[in-house]
Amino acid sequence: MSISTTIKSIQDIMRKDVGVDGDAQRIGQLVWMLFLKIFDDREQEWEMFDENYRSPIPEPLRWRHWAADPEGMTGDELKEFIDTMLFPGLQQLQARGDDYRAVVIRNVFEDAYNYMKSGQLMRQVINKLQDGVNFNKASERHELGGMYEQILKDLQSAGNAGEFYTPRAVTRFMVDRVDPKLDETVMDPACGTGGFLTCTIDHKRSRYVQTPQDEQTLQRTIHGVEKKPLPHLLATTNMILHGIEVPDQIKHDNTLARPLISWGPRERVDVIIANPPFGGMEEDGIETNFPQAFRTRETADLFMTLFIHLLKDGGRAAVVLPDGFLFGEGMKTRLKEKLLTECHLHTIVRLPNGVFNPYTGIKTNLLFFTKGRPTEAVWYYEHPYPEGVKNYSKTRPMKVEEFQTEIDWWGDEADGFAGRQETEQAWRVPIEEIQARNYNLDIKNPHQGELISHDPEELLEKYARQQAEIQEIRDQLKTILGDALGHPAQDLTTQEAPHKEEERA
Repeated sequence: MSISTTIKSIQDIMRKDVGVDGDAQRIGQLVWMLFLKIFDDREQEWEMFDENYRSPIPEPLRWRHWAADPEGMTGDELKEFIDTMLFPGLQQLQARGDDYRAVVIRNVFEDAYNYMKSGQLMRQVINKLQDGVNFNKASERHELGGMYEQILKDLQSAGNAGEFYTPRAVTRFMVDRVDPKLDETVMDPACGTGGFLTCTIDHKRSRYVQTPQDEQTLQRTIHGVEKKPLPHLLATTNMILHGIEVPDQIKHDNTLARPLISWGPRERVDVIIANPPFGGMEEDGIETNFPQAFRTRETADLFMTLFIHLLKDGGRAAVVLPDGFLFGEGMKTRLKEKLLTECHLHTIVRLPNGVFNPYTGIKTNLLFFTKGRPTEAVWYYEHPYPEGVKNYSKTRPMKVEEFQTEIDWWGDEADGFAGRQETEQAWRVPIEEIQARNYNLDIKNPHQGELISHDPEELLEKYARQQAEIQEIRDQLKTILGDALGHPAQDLTTQEAPHKEEERA
């Protein structure tokens, strides 16, 4: 039985359990079990090559002790063990000297939860994992990586959890263009499930790792932070699947909760690649960690301020941001002025609608910039749909091959992108024009006139998108008014039934 078949069978079993409600809970339940199984497989490898290896997990809590025997604990006994022994025990692990494996496990289980209510069904799931997954087999390791990627894709249709997954075509293109070198520190301060970091690992291995010492250098250069429990669990497991032995650099925290001024020079990084959550509002008080001129409760704007601060001089960044950042005013204008003054914003790739479908249809952009000198001009590249495609979907996602035209056009920052040419998709805007526009970066393609579609499906889709955006603004206003008046946002109702569609990516 293939690993993908095993996982499908496990998910079918979980659907029978009354405690597991929806894709996000099912994925969370599957992954904490998968994490312990994979960690036990890794421990077998470590024990083989290091006779002094000691497990950070107490013996009664190790997978091999309570899970590996298909005739072992089941029913109420198994459920009580997991709820009252396993989880509390793993949540209290402490580091031993320089070995931080215990900290990684503790952080993973800090906010994890056992959703399953039936000990019998849990035993069936555990037996399927034990029989169907062996991380120490090279052939299965590759298949397991592909299966895990599919689990992450499934998040896109799992309610709010979809915000943590960036399509792999986008992550691979962004990493390829930033080109992190072997010894350069790479950070994603809102790492979600770890997609940008795993792409960076693959990129460095394929281009720069040639010796075991190179591999050790790579392992030390990957850093991420994620504040929500499920994506943090997914990211940590993802790192292990990609060969990061002790992924203690994946922190379970809110990067924005730390005062900006407290990030010292030694914490600056060479590369930031990120898709910060946008459309959301931070909790009260977070904005006070930032200078007065850049205070806001809009999550993406706070992250952009942080990104600029965290980069070393000469450091490079690639960031996903919505159209609203480009044309926004007020604090956004000051932030864009800061960006263009302190950094060389050399490229904005404008993506078409639907890249993040089915989670959201909001339009997004890829911003590429280098810290240390001001912007003289911004190049725009409008990414077209492939021929015959009118929108992306779950069954027709964006493919990385579509970015080959951008790659062929890109040029080299070392010579100021002297080789770039204006095309039907690409155009250059001098900084003087941007300043005259009060730093409005929402600049349309001058080579294409205003295209008016009369296709009913496109018009209906546009209308639905506009209504969703309007409702999002209403919801934000209700939140702000509720905070100001001391009432919960839900008390400030309108006569219209609110749309449920989320607009965060």
